Amino acid sequence: MQLFDLNGRVAVVTGGNTGIGFGISRGLAAAGAAVAMAGLDEPEAAGAVAELCRFGVRSRFFAVDLVEPTACRAMIEAVEHAFGRVDILVNNAGIVIRRRPEEYTPAEWQSVFDVNLSAAFFCAQAVYPGMSRRGSGKIINVGSLLGTLATPTTAAYAASKAAIMQLTRALAVAWAREGIAVNAVLPGWIDTAMTRSIRERVPDLTERVLARTPAGRWGRPEDLAGVAIFLASAASDFVTGAGMVVDGGYGSLG
Repeated sequence: MQLFDLNGRVAVVTGGNTGIGFGISRGLAAAGAAVAMAGLDEPEAAGAVAELCRFGVRSRFFAVDLVEPTACRAMIEAVEHAFGRVDILVNNAGIVIRRRPEEYTPAEWQSVFDVNLSAAFFCAQAVYPGMSRRGSGKIINVGSLLGTLATPTTAAYAASKAAIMQLTRALAVAWAREGIAVNAVLPGWIDTAMTRSIRERVPDLTERVLARTPAGRWGRPEDLAGVAIFLASAASDFVTGAGMVVDGGYGSLG
């Protein structure tokens, strides 16, 4: 459908070469968008670029330290130089450090907020001038269901993801009249390298998640593709400041 057609659009996806980010990158590429993936230089980057190019779109990986504001601006400028513009920004890069609240060091706490929250803000600031000038743009922030629920060992992650939702709302109301829509997706338990490492340390986590999830399975990175396409396309032009949950019903049980 034309409403969901992203041909001619250029997307930047931070952390877009692995996990949820790659699921979103593949979805945007399949819908016709050129995709620039940005983050720390990783071995998976070349393979991810090659796979996206199979959809017949342009793709490239940009190595960048996202916690540095000047690096974020330089990365966006490089993407604009290489691709001509940035229509879509997906702030997906994130980390988790699992500790009980009393055990976090100040550096650990700050590092989670730097990657999960500040980097998203810096990248949004960096794309704003071009989007404002053109009078259009889509920003998608990847939050988490843990921004609304609590566990004993994810205080920093949960707080940063709750803040992502409030940042989404603040940017949405600030930039709506300039044609920039800002929304969030809130994944539940998704099968990625990050959650697999958690499952190794919490042996019964798989069974607990399955028992609570009405859909009866863990999510997959590709489950985020559809909502990302919707929020990146003309289909969502009157949607801004929203948080869309993708969790198989996990959070609906309260």
